[in-house]
Amino acid sequence: MASLLGNLFILAAPSGAGKSSLIKALLEKHGDNATYPMQVSVSHTTRQPRPGEIDGEHYHFVSRDQFESLIEQGVFFEWAEVFGNYYGTSRVTIEQTLHRGIDVFLDIDWQGARQVKKLLPDARGIFILPPSVEVLRERLTRRGQDSEEVIASRMTEAVSEMSHYAEFDYLLINDDFTTALHELEAIVCAQRQQASKQQIRHAALLAQLTSTDT
Repeated sequence: MASLLGNLFILAAPSGAGKSSLIKALLEKHGDNATYPMQVSVSHTTRQPRPGEIDGEHYHFVSRDQFESLIEQGVFFEWAEVFGNYYGTSRVTIEQTLHRGIDVFLDIDWQGARQVKKLLPDARGIFILPPSVEVLRERLTRRGQDSEEVIASRMTEAVSEMSHYAEFDYLLINDDFTTALHELEAIVCAQRQQASKQQIRHAALLAQLTSTDT
């Protein structure tokens, strides 16, 4: 694949670690930056919308049959089945967005991260962990969205999810939210300054600065 101006960031975490909140805060703080635009990828899913979620904004909500049809068509950059529901990301949409110089954040699990890295090795994986198992359980309970049985299932799944942290490029511990957000900002900023990216973004300037005619 040709060099892409935008950066693809893969963010994974166990449910309750604060991944979605960090992405939301980052976009609210920097989303209107015209020089370095960014957006979160809107995935497809077969799960039911939660209160306040809007189709096309939070997820593209589709039926199981529709999702499986999209799999057969090769639409997805990555897809996985989590807690009995499918989740997937459109490959064409992601690549077009990156070519336009827009940074994209994928809110996916480790299975999806593996698939994306195979197709786009330059993608940067960021894994977010809670400061303790007790805090993770407290956050899941505080949501008030799931039964005790569902919370117990999520805690079991969290252990499996967290065992894959070493497959990622960066590791954040979300103990203090403000600190974790600053650390996420630092990762994004450093990635943008890579020479390969800057050579594309500032091609005209670099040509001028290195010209023997000056």
